[in-house]
Amino acid sequence: MRHTGVVGGFAVRDHLSDKIIRDPVHGYIRLDDACLEVVDTAQFQRLRDLKQLGTIYLVFPGGSHNRFEHSIGKLIIIHALAGVSHLAGQMVETFQQKQPELELNESDIRCVKIAGLCHDLGHGPFSHVFDNEFIPQARPGYNWSHEQGSEMMLDYLVEENNLDLEQEDVRFIKDLIRGEPHYSAARDGKRFLFDIVANQRNSVDVDKFDYIARDCYNLGELTGYDCSRLMQSSRVLNDQICYYHKEVYNLYELFNTRYSLFKRVYSHSVGKALDLMITDAMLAADPYLHFSSAIDSGEDYMRLTDHIIKEIELSKAEAGVELAESRRIIKRIRQRQLYRFVEERMIPVEYKAYLNKERINAREICAHQSEDAKICEQDVIVKWLTMGYGFKGKNPVDRIMFYSKFKHEPFHIPREQVSALAPERFDETLVRVYSRDPTKVKVIQEAFGRLMDNFGQLRSATSPNPGHQLPDSWESPRKRRYSSAEDSDSMQN
Repeated sequence: MRHTGVVGGFAVRDHLSDKIIRDPVHGYIRLDDACLEVVDTAQFQRLRDLKQLGTIYLVFPGGSHNRFEHSIGKLIIIHALAGVSHLAGQMVETFQQKQPELELNESDIRCVKIAGLCHDLGHGPFSHVFDNEFIPQARPGYNWSHEQGSEMMLDYLVEENNLDLEQEDVRFIKDLIRGEPHYSAARDGKRFLFDIVANQRNSVDVDKFDYIARDCYNLGELTGYDCSRLMQSSRVLNDQICYYHKEVYNLYELFNTRYSLFKRVYSHSVGKALDLMITDAMLAADPYLHFSSAIDSGEDYMRLTDHIIKEIELSKAEAGVELAESRRIIKRIRQRQLYRFVEERMIPVEYKAYLNKERINAREICAHQSEDAKICEQDVIVKWLTMGYGFKGKNPVDRIMFYSKFKHEPFHIPREQVSALAPERFDETLVRVYSRDPTKVKVIQEAFGRLMDNFGQLRSATSPNPGHQLPDSWESPRKRRYSSAEDSDSMQN
């Protein structure tokens, strides 16, 4: 890395070897030598083969952006991750310029940028499907997350490519990805650095800034918050990142946009059906292709991308009889013969402790089927979904500190002072039922209704959405088209 001199005690880079790329969300982004050394590795470039939104692109055509995207010329830039690195670097450099008393140095800035680049290295096939759905079923009781995968892949990347990073810097980068000191010592007066990439304190971080803005851009969704304004208004006071008091509504908009994306996009009923099918296909293939054991080795994990589905699909029937069930499920996906959404119920907050997975599950639904119904537990899938502001049911804004022109000591802003329409609850729980067999949707819905009716006084509180109720003679448009085609064929014969 070349320098032209020293200004204010800091080495100043000449930037001549930097790469500048045009990002559709953030405009021009500059990648320096340290970032490019990470980007130009096989471990990082693997991310181009991972969809940012998993199976959502099969429902929302605009959601096909990858974790790795092509930009100008031969430079490859990961949209989500370079965006996070760009925002992380922008934020820490702003602190360095505006608040020299923080004594931020080039090492601090470099480590924060690399943490932004590497924080999602550990994502597996179809992103969160792998760590949220597949691994818990393939390795029950094994506590693993993609953040742990990122730490493993960072070690593998540094070792395989002989990167010029001190071990203390690597440990610091891992902790920046975690959002708290664990491997490295807490840096006196610099605890706020752990809140930039993954904020465990109040969940406001550049990862959220970028993925919300980028997903909205690609999906054609409008967003009401402005992350650049938030970042410009931020200051470090009492060793934590604070925001100008007039930005409080902007922060509520950030979390409300997140909730809206989860409600309408990330948790879409068809998207979740596809998640379930991809999971089943991977589980069926796991005894032969050993996906689940790959999380123990960076070298093995390298082969896990979205392409594993194509690998299964193209396996020869004669040579790959073990993969027949996986191929069958993938063929259903290709032909849009998906698992069918049956019904969902909102669980009232006052009944969450009572209405739980022990009382509402596939076994209990099958126990409430009619005498002439023939459903088994394998036919039924019950999924519990929690969505909201992403802070375990609490208001994250209550944990954010603010400042004003006339009050430089950080302070909280109560929800009641923001708006009379500000939410009082900050998450919701849904129980959703699916059928693997499209011919059994109605009987599963009836059995689920009987189960819920058993809860007596809770019946009205958990009544189904009228739009989800199927009439007795209901047929899907696809089934009607197939029936019409069969009738037409029989008439011609």
